[in-house]
Parts: sequence; C-alpha cells; structure tokens
Amino acid sequence: MSNKKISNISVDCVVFGYDTDTKSLNVLLIERYLESKSENKVLVDDYVLTGYHVYEDETLDDSASRVLKELTGLTNLYKKQFRAFGDPNRLTNEKDLLWIKNEAFNLRTITIAYYFLLKTEDVAIENNKYKAQWFSINDLPELGFDHKQIILEAYEDLKTKCLQEPIIFELLPDKFTINDVQDLYQSILSIEIDNRNFRRKLINKKYLVPLDEKQVGVSKKPAQLYMFSKDIYNKMFQKNYLINI
Repeated sequence: MSNKKISNISVDCVVFGYDTDTKSLNVLLIERYLESKSENKVLVDDYVLTGYHVYEDETLDDSASRVLKELTGLTNLYKKQFRAFGDPNRLTNEKDLLWIKNEAFNLRTITIAYYFLLKTEDVAIENNKYKAQWFSINDLPELGFDHKQIILEAYEDLKTKCLQEPIIFELLPDKFTINDVQDLYQSILSIEIDNRNFRRKLINKKYLVPLDEKQVGVSKKPAQLYMFSKDIYNKMFQKNYLINI
C-alpha cells in the first residue's frame, strides 16, 4: 500500500468485457476474502469491484486509471464517470463492517463510479494477484458493499451510451464480422435484432471498413472481416451518431 495520503473519496471501477465465444457481456470482479485471526473461521468470502481511495494529490480520472492499471496492467482505455454514491448507509452491512475494520478504512466514504470497456483477451487473469474473474452481467455472484447497485447502474448507462456513440467496438477484437457486432448489441440490449435490416444499415456506415480478409478456422462459410476506423468516425459522425436498431 502506498504511503500517499488518501481522502474519504474513493473510485470504484466497473470493468466490462465481451466474450465472443459465449456471446456474453461480462464484468471483471475481484475476490474479497477474510478469515478470523483468533479462530479458523471465514468471515467474508464474496466479490467486489476494483477500487481504492483517491490520493489527495490526484484527480478522479487519474485515480480511476491507476486502479484499473493495477488490476489489468492496461492504460488508455475507454472510461466514463457515470455517478457518485454517497448514501451514509452504503457500507453498513455486517460483512462490510468486518472488512472495513480489518482494512482500517473510513466508514463514511463517498465513491465516484466509472466504467471501462476492454477486450477480454487483453486481460491475463490466470495469475492475477487480486484473483480477478469474469462474470456474466446476467449471473453475478454474491457482491460486497453496494457494488451490485453500482454495476446495474453502469449497465443501464452503457445501454444508452452504445446507441449514441460507437463505443461497442472497444469490446470487440480489432477484426470482427457483422454478426459479431449484432451479437454484441443483442447481448448488451437483451433484444433480438432483425438480421437483414441490421446488416444493411451497418454496412453503409463509412467508419466500418471492410478488410481483404475472412474468418479462419470456422466450420461454416467464412464471413467477411471488418475493422472500426475511429479517424473516419471522428471526422464524419462525432456530433451526430445514433444507431437505429
């Protein structure tokens, strides 16, 4: 732990990733585990978001980026600050109180919540010191603090944001198929999308660049691969993006 002075404000980071094999929108969580020092008894065994107190000499954005880097080793990812959580009773669950006492943190802590979007294959979780694991947004484990509420509110914000800006491409591999894009939208929005209509609209987007490549290693007919051009998007659609699914 750093010797830097911490404030009573923390950041909590909802890390979203998408599994193209299972077509599942996932959240990266870390294990929270505490045993009694006086007896062989498990006091806390659940999962939480990655987060930490803000150092007094750093900005909120810098703090969120630091926390994310410590967990994943990644930087320069899409992030959005979406809400503050400051209910006086947000950390008063019995397990939370045991954890806070053990960690010597201030009970009255206000957290600023962010969410990040990344490619799941960019995160090596096998030897992660925080025992991080991916969980489907539809099958979350037992969560500590008010982190279930934070995750669900981040998810609602993501649903709205993905219809306003092409942020979903942050979740896909650099090369993808039209079906990959459709599957991702369906996973995030929990809806069925008309395949033909969606394909026609998406292919007409100039920021979606067709590649001279097709899928490899698939049993069915290989599909055309595409890439997302952020430069073209910034030039043409920065002020007027709305996907009409």
